[in-house]
Amino acid sequence: MADYPSSFDKEDLLKCARGELFGEGNAQLPAPPMLMMDRITDISGDGGLHGKGHVVAEFDITPDLWFFDCHFPGNPIMPGCLGLDGLWQLTGFNLGWRGWQGRGYALGVGEVKLTGMVRPDRKMLTYKVDFTKAVQTRRLTMGVADGIVEADGEVIYQVTGMKVALSES
Repeated sequence: MADYPSSFDKEDLLKCARGELFGEGNAQLPAPPMLMMDRITDISGDGGLHGKGHVVAEFDITPDLWFFDCHFPGNPIMPGCLGLDGLWQLTGFNLGWRGWQGRGYALGVGEVKLTGMVRPDRKMLTYKVDFTKAVQTRRLTMGVADGIVEADGEVIYQVTGMKVALSES
């Protein structure tokens, strides 16, 4: 494992978005407004439900977030795909945090269940990613994980079989 802390604040995440945290050409978070978290509260390479790594992060919900104005006018809801993207972002972040090289990209997801919504009156999303597999070989660097998104403590999204890879090209 690389020598990175087990939690990150917003400025750390912005450094990652600029390519300054894991180095040029390596795992990088998107910049705002596509950055879907405000802090990572815990991360590991051997913790979580399966002992293969995990990430826990938070995203503060405020009524002025960009997506509420356009999705949908008069009925503001955070698009579910943004919650899924947040889970993918964190899965890739964990691979970079491990010190593994390459740019991250999502490969897919097995199953997605959306059982609740994020409206402007919500206060916080909590992302929980638990790795089921983390592989680094000469030819492949990939993480497979399950994840949930909680809105104010209520589970609203559940995903299984998320796949994120790192590629040096």
